[in-house]
Amino acid sequence: MALSDDIALLSQVPLFAGLADDKLRLMAFGAERRRLVEGQTLFREGTSADCGFVIAYGAFALTSTLRDGTTRDEGTAGAGTLLSELAMISAVERKYTAVAVEDSEVIRINRPLFRRMLEEYPDVAVLVDARIRENLGAMISQMRGLAGRFA
Repeated sequence: MALSDDIALLSQVPLFAGLADDKLRLMAFGAERRRLVEGQTLFREGTSADCGFVIAYGAFALTSTLRDGTTRDEGTAGAGTLLSELAMISAVERKYTAVAVEDSEVIRINRPLFRRMLEEYPDVAVLVDARIRENLGAMISQMRGLAGRFA
């Protein structure tokens, strides 16, 4: 894919939507592409995460392991999805395993690249901060809803 294709893809990712093309161009230029064949693992649950992945094409099955050792299906992620967004900012562990369900390609955005964007462009940092807070707020609300079921 061409750099212009990567910029167009990144602009469709909710976390990056609305960023100027010049900023997306810097991110796309510094990012890495990785191809995976059907059945290949992108990452495993519990491993250290130092980057996020934007799915350029293809799809990934997401699974997690329950306390009893059984596997739970967490869904499927397709093109335009950002996996492990918090790993671009902070050291975290992968919360699930991602396996390609078809030939796929991802754009890997590593933490140093993303932090550089945040440091050099304060407007990007403000926007990303607000979007991550919204995402975390929504997740907390969902968890509270689930907690009521177990009280």
